[in-house]
Order: sequence, then structure tokens, then C-alpha cells
Amino acid sequence: MLLPPGKTAIVIVGPTAAGKTSVSLSLASQLNTSIISADSRQCFRELNIGVAKPNNHELQLCQHYFVNSHSIFDKVDTVVFEKDALAAAKEIFSSRDKLIVSGGTGLYVKVFCEGIDALPEISPEIRKKVMEAIGRCGTNRLPFLQTWLSEIDPTFLASTHEKENPVRLMRAIEVKLASGRSIMDFRKGHKQKRDFNIIKIGLNWPRERLYERINSRVDKMMEDGLLKEVTALYPHRDLPALQTVGYQEIFEYMDGKYTLEEAVEKIKQHSRNYAKRQMTWFRRDEEITWIDMPEGMDELVIQ
Repeated sequence: MLLPPGKTAIVIVGPTAAGKTSVSLSLASQLNTSIISADSRQCFRELNIGVAKPNNHELQLCQHYFVNSHSIFDKVDTVVFEKDALAAAKEIFSSRDKLIVSGGTGLYVKVFCEGIDALPEISPEIRKKVMEAIGRCGTNRLPFLQTWLSEIDPTFLASTHEKENPVRLMRAIEVKLASGRSIMDFRKGHKQKRDFNIIKIGLNWPRERLYERINSRVDKMMEDGLLKEVTALYPHRDLPALQTVGYQEIFEYMDGKYTLEEAVEKIKQHSRNYAKRQMTWFRRDEEITWIDMPEGMDELVIQ
């Protein structure tokens, strides 16, 4: 892989279980540089197994930013990520010409590369109102949020790549309640020019092979103690950080909605669905160069 001269961010994207961590570590080793995570869940210290966070050995191989950087009790959104990620980039570029950005959260990748339009401030009262409403709806959070948005912001709900994401739905509701306007009104699409080069590389797998990797990863998570990790977090299940695949399904098992075996199958199913949504998002970005895996690993050698 040929790199341009000057400061350059190499952005590694792809669906869950595509191998972004191993590819990013390989490139970071070749370039003797650091990694910025563009994953909206790996930043939380309390989440480990269920978010496929790099293990302790991998974290020691090079400096990682936006991993274990926040608590589930902190407010973390695209504004926080952009600020932290650009600060990390400035720090890395002070001594290195290259850095790696790795993650499957498409909106975080977009924010790092292009910036984001300012959203209205959400008051604690509005956030409390939304969280209390979610708490009252029991285990049917996603359909509850979708129904709520269909009534107050159908424009956003028509954005099909986000209507299955409870965190995005919660944010859209908060913005509507705070401003009276759809969150789509604040997405003007004005790209900000970064003062460094950006190369985007996507990791592509045949669908069936990717699904096999996802299923195997979930089985490994259960072997590694995902049930114990989620059980400890049960008292905080309504926090936005925990409205995510791998945690909600086990919470519902604990509520008696599923058997543990059924919950595990739901995690696999929802992870496959999430991977499909990730690919739909990334396929719209014409700046991404796709590498067919695993053979494409041979192409990811710095020249």
C-alpha cells in the first residue's frame, strides 16, 4: 500500500468481526504509530467482552485512544468523540506522520473525517424525561422508541439505516423535544477540511463467512464470561451506553423473556443485522477502498 507524503490518517472500517483490530495493529506496528478507536462502545471502561475490546496484550502493543477513556455514566456522543479524536490526532502527529483510525461506528468515522453540524443543547430535564419513559416501557425499547419517533419525527424514522439503533433514536427524540425540529434539519452535510490526508480502507468478507465469524465470536464471548459481565451491569441497564447488542439480550434473559440459549441466538442474529447495517452505511462512501478478506491482508503492507 502506497501512502502519500505528509500527515496521513489511515482509516480502517468494516462490519463487526471483520478483523479491524488485527489489521489496525499490524499497520500500527509497521508505521510505529498509534490507534484512535472509532467505536462508540469500546470507550466505556465497564464494557469489555461484549464490545470485543482489544485485550490487555493488544492494548500494550501500541497506544490506543478512545478505548477505556470514559465511564458508562458519562455523556459520550459525536461531539465528544470529534473533540477527543482530533486532540488525539494532533498529539500523535506531533511526533509521527501517520496514524490509524479503526472502528465500525460509521457516524464516528464520518465525524472524524468530515466534522459534524452543531446540535442543540439537551437539558437534564429532557434527558431525564426520555430515560424515564424508556424505563417504563420494559423490554420493548426499540419498538417503543420507533413508535414515539413516528409520532414526533417521522422524517428521521424514514432514515432506514438508523431506525434499528436505539441510541440514535434516543438522540433524535431528545433533539426534537429540545428544539422542536427534526435532527435531520441539523445535518447540512457541510464537509470540514482536515489539515491531514485521509485514506479509507474497508475490510470486505463474503457474507456467509462473515456470519460464521460473528457466530463464533459470540460463542467465544460467552465462554469468556459475557454473562457475568452483563449481570454486574444489570442495575444500570437503562443507561444509553447499555442500549446495545450483546447486553440487551442478556438483560432480557435475566428478565425471563428468553432462555439463555435463546438470548445467545438473539445476540448472533442482532449482530448479523448490525453488520448488514454497517455495510449499508459504508458502501455509500465512495472514498473507501475495499480489500477482500482474508486474502487482502497481503495488500496491507506499507511501501
